[in-house]
Amino acid sequence: MNKVVLITGGSSGIGKSIGEFLHKKGYIVYGTSRNPEKVVNSIFPLLALDVRNAASIHSAVAKVIEISGRLDVVINNAGVGITGPLEEIPMEEIKNNFETNFFGPIEVMKAVLPQMREQKSGLIINITSIAAYMGLPYRSVYSASKGALELITEGLRMEVKQFGIEITNVAPGDFATNIAAGRFHAPVIKGSAYEKVYGETLATMNEHVDAGSNPNEMAEAIYKIMQTKKPNVHYKVGVFMQKFSIVLKRALPDKMYEKMLMNHYKL
Repeated sequence: MNKVVLITGGSSGIGKSIGEFLHKKGYIVYGTSRNPEKVVNSIFPLLALDVRNAASIHSAVAKVIEISGRLDVVINNAGVGITGPLEEIPMEEIKNNFETNFFGPIEVMKAVLPQMREQKSGLIINITSIAAYMGLPYRSVYSASKGALELITEGLRMEVKQFGIEITNVAPGDFATNIAAGRFHAPVIKGSAYEKVYGETLATMNEHVDAGSNPNEMAEAIYKIMQTKKPNVHYKVGVFMQKFSIVLKRALPDKMYEKMLMNHYKL
């Protein structure tokens, strides 16, 4: 029996790559988009879903179950980036980031858990970020929202093991997607105390994304995890130095690690 997969944010970037890969492997794949009618090149069905809207989440999940009768794998991929000096990011943008990157995935998990519990099986994969393991300058809000998702997954996976449900985190590094274009950039304000350094750091961050890895690497990693009977708590997918930065954070004294990051970002 072909397994049924739901991927939030499946119209572009990593989500689209995962969906196409799994579709070609024979999975029954449903993706989601806030505006699926605007997407014309998807090889798998796209349902309307906005992770900031609980009603749209529950409607999309119900539709998948109605059509396919089950739901085996959910990939919480929808997310947005955000950059800026914390002092200059509007509070409404900080809240919007958490609504998308943290509260939205929680609502998705709440919507799918009853079906998985009834099936006595299921797998939820939360896409976080290597940035979730460290507070990054001018990306502190993004680090915080993704880090919160990492931690809530750790707790929830212990709660649902008794039902035969597995949950795991997958933290990607920089991948060549359109996330830089879609993220909220706090404007570089002329005369601001952060003007010069933030402007230079923003350019560096965008270069890292543009030069990122092929998102198909994430698709292959997700597929491999789906073949694992008992997935790990955390997975990291990216180039060696990005993954090694997490090891260094655990090994180095805090101030030494902080200095390393500041040198990296030329602060």
